[in-house]
Amino acid sequence: MLRILCDEKMPHAREAFASLGTVVTLPVHNIVREAVMETDILLVRSGLRVDATLLDGTPVRYVASATAGTDHVDRAYLAGRGIPFDFAPGCNADSVVEYVFAALFHLAAERGSQLEGKTLGIVGCGHVGGRLARRAPALGLRVLCCDPPLAEATGGAEYHAYADILAASDIITLHTPLAREGEHPTFHLMDADALRRMKPGAWLINASRGSVVDGRALGEAIDHGRLGAVVLDVWEGEPEVDLSLMRKVDLATPHIAGHSYEGKVNGTIQLYEALQRYLGVRGDWDAQTMLAPGPGDRLSLTWPATARSQEAGLRLVVRAMYDILVDDRAFREALTTPADDQAALFRRLRRDYLRRRTFGMFTMASPPTDASAVRALEDGLGIQLG
Repeated sequence: MLRILCDEKMPHAREAFASLGTVVTLPVHNIVREAVMETDILLVRSGLRVDATLLDGTPVRYVASATAGTDHVDRAYLAGRGIPFDFAPGCNADSVVEYVFAALFHLAAERGSQLEGKTLGIVGCGHVGGRLARRAPALGLRVLCCDPPLAEATGGAEYHAYADILAASDIITLHTPLAREGEHPTFHLMDADALRRMKPGAWLINASRGSVVDGRALGEAIDHGRLGAVVLDVWEGEPEVDLSLMRKVDLATPHIAGHSYEGKVNGTIQLYEALQRYLGVRGDWDAQTMLAPGPGDRLSLTWPATARSQEAGLRLVVRAMYDILVDDRAFREALTTPADDQAALFRRLRRDYLRRRTFGMFTMASPPTDASAVRALEDGLGIQLG
């Protein structure tokens, strides 16, 4: 039997891979060279660095990561050794989109403003940004997309130049991979110059990779009052966090935008399918049973008929599904500890994250009759209406 080693925080890994080999699950800090010496198939999440230090001289012959990003994997090293690699692009895209919506509704309420009519500039329009671009108009947002690689590949006229997006958008949200080199590098894409080019008072959200934003320049821009609001889910140097920057931003979370239950399970499902393809066999795991509502899930919604406006009603509905302030407060409280403990606490917040269901799992039996509200609930938030 194949020996399959999985990060224990990969949901349902034992059930999923048991028919394909002998499965061992370990905490990420125990997935070290000694453990990998007894492994044929290595299945990880983002907390483990996969490179020569871990794998040289081991029998590992296949690696996969149940994540949308691959920054933690030395793919060039794997390719050089002839080790196939798979990952799970798009597995948590809906979760990240919903994080952005939760942040936007919170910011609008805090500032006494409306989302409807604002221009949302989306930088990076792949799995996450593309879905955000499709869903946001139902909430009354005007969308501008910027993605030079996609623009070149498709010739699509819907893509705008980065400088134009910065100048025209009331909100900028970043959804790019981290690329330090190449034709379209994204390292410090949002630097001091880009921050100066943003529309005065615009909001900035980064739920991509920490180093896409120059943290020092961002702190200075906040100090000078150039931005109306800042939301950071990702941080330069994480799991270490710049506490001075954290204190300045409006919402701060520990890289959990994509951490819905569905996002994690979808990662397991995509790896299960990829490993079957690699092995040329079929397993017997019924993945869809893992996505059914659980006994502790409260997935029924009620439209708040007393809300003063449609947007106020939508805000209350979003908060009932995902209250982003809970994550913000937990993060800030955890990182009041001495610096030596911050990395461990950051990892623990991600590892032990609550069971958050994606919006598409929620139902509303008696929705409002107004057509725009129905469109916002169904096409924007993805709620199932009765």
